[in-house]
Amino acid sequence: MPALKPMCGALALLAALATNHALAAPPGPLVTPLMTKALPETPGKEMLMLAVTYPPGAVETVHRHDAHAVVYVTEGSIVMGVKGGKEQTLHAGQTFYEGPQDLHTVGRNASQTKPAKFVVVLVKDSAKPAVIPTDAAGHPAAH
Repeated sequence: MPALKPMCGALALLAALATNHALAAPPGPLVTPLMTKALPETPGKEMLMLAVTYPPGAVETVHRHDAHAVVYVTEGSIVMGVKGGKEQTLHAGQTFYEGPQDLHTVGRNASQTKPAKFVVVLVKDSAKPAVIPTDAAGHPAAH
């Protein structure tokens, strides 16, 4: 029976790895600011342009922008949705809009194997953050 001991150890290691893999949260988005421009015609407002990459399997948390947001997909496919609306799968060359009152409930890469990329342009209050984390009801997320 001595041969069973190494095999039991290997099985325990595989079980631990499988458990850790199953519990691992999906990756989040990678966000790169590209440009910020004050809008002098509208004091207190600015335009912010961001490049966003969703790694394979990426999922965003529920959030708001408190801004007008226009998304343009440059690579891959993403799934987007706001509270009360239908989920939309967008491919390269397609666009998506979120308004200041929208709650962004769905944001994820449609692929588990390929990255997806998009550019988002926000028109927002200069003093407010680009992303406001919330719970599913739209209340500010606890820190």
